[in-house]
Amino acid sequence: MPHDLETLAARLQMLEDREAIREIIARYGPLADRGDAPALAALWEEDGTYEVTGFATARGRAEIAALIDAPYHRELMAGGCAHVLGPVAVTLSANSATAVGHSLVFRHHEGTFSVLRVSANRWTLRRDPHDGQWRVPHRANALLDGAEAARMLLSGPVGAP
Repeated sequence: MPHDLETLAARLQMLEDREAIREIIARYGPLADRGDAPALAALWEEDGTYEVTGFATARGRAEIAALIDAPYHRELMAGGCAHVLGPVAVTLSANSATAVGHSLVFRHHEGTFSVLRVSANRWTLRRDPHDGQWRVPHRANALLDGAEAARMLLSGPVGAP
């Protein structure tokens, strides 16, 4: 099936965008686990929001970084932890995107790992018009404990933030 160069270029751009978005989400876990608060917060837009249902809502990079620098997270890291995200379903719409998936947080304790948290996640992402990079204006995370909040993040069309 023949494709003109414009069609191929559009398909390539879509694949590159999906890969860039998946890369952002994949970087979150290692950044959280090593406590690199500034680099983790830089995944968000300056005024981005990270909403963890039932725990905290951080607005702006400084507050997002403060979640990683908080005593609870530092204690978790000191004992050993792993933030694991993905895979995610990505829906693109020009310069915006939505990614939906799961995250797990493992905790090391007395020589073994156990699951501390299993959550649903909905990421909203935008391409920065100045540098062309994808960043997060909003991430919502809700514990998969049977509550409606988590199901809402996973329901509906993936492209609807």
